Amino acid sequence: MHSHRHRGGQDHHGHSHVPQDGHGRAFAIGIALNLVFVAIEAGYGFWADSMALLSDAGHNLSDVLGLAIAWGAALLARRRPSERFTYGLRPSSILAALFNALLLLVAVGGIVWESIERLIVPAPVAAITMMVVAGVGIIVNGFTAFLFMGGQHDLNIRGAFLHMVADAAVSLGVVLGGLAILWTGAYWIDPVLSLIIAAVIVWSTWDLLKQSLTLSLQGVPRGIAVPEVRKALEALPGVARVHHLHVWAVSTTEAALTAHLVMPQGHPGDRFLAEAQRELKNHFGIGHSTLQIEIHRPGAHDHGPECPLEDYEHAPEGHNHGGHPHHHGPSPLSPQ
Repeated sequence: MHSHRHRGGQDHHGHSHVPQDGHGRAFAIGIALNLVFVAIEAGYGFWADSMALLSDAGHNLSDVLGLAIAWGAALLARRRPSERFTYGLRPSSILAALFNALLLLVAVGGIVWESIERLIVPAPVAAITMMVVAGVGIIVNGFTAFLFMGGQHDLNIRGAFLHMVADAAVSLGVVLGGLAILWTGAYWIDPVLSLIIAAVIVWSTWDLLKQSLTLSLQGVPRGIAVPEVRKALEALPGVARVHHLHVWAVSTTEAALTAHLVMPQGHPGDRFLAEAQRELKNHFGIGHSTLQIEIHRPGAHDHGPECPLEDYEHAPEGHNHGGHPHHHGPSPLSPQ
């Protein structure tokens, strides 16, 4: 017996789960500003022969691509479900976050390679130019981070925010590095600063990589404890046992759940299901839940801890499991 009901009494076809994209303008402004700044920073980086500026320009370019990917995923996530993609294209936001993290790590590899070469053979650097351009970077990246400050619940938005904050911090480091070069005349500070930038990128990206990889493998989203969810479901009136409990991410902002509830006293009705799903939404942020009710009376026919419906296909001919008749012939889901 399968029961599925969306909160608010809406049926499956009338409830599209389409997220509202309130950051389209932020993405557009952020991409435009950072593209202009990347061109300026890269040009002055070559002119000043500053590895730190070139590294920061490469980092900013990867962030521009990351912003574009995240924006594209946000637009795809608004596509309505279809018969082929029953969740719509919302899972694309998870892939975007994962690709964004991998892109940043690839950029780190290039920065480290060039920095080590420059550390072996130091070259003169135009420190004042380096400081002025990096100062502009602090303003650009700080303003872009401000645009994404209000969307921390979304992994893609949070990733964009963290990258911009990291970029602003890196630009500040470049300003301080230029000042140190002016004071000491030690040109090796430039490649060392580039290696520090690489470390900052890895540090700021690692958590995003772990979370996006977990979600792409249908892992449990951060902030949801499965034992607590199980405990809450088992505390519902009439529930004797909960099993086959699965929680996964539909997108970077939405979680889904399926569970089997063993209720020996009989099916509790739609009101019970609506209240259970409301509890899951309010306490755990799980907005899409599917609950299967099993009328399993241990005294009559105990199948142990496993689902009584699992052995249905393997039952001997004529055997009846919990009042469910054994079908003969092809399954209605099998090709004819």
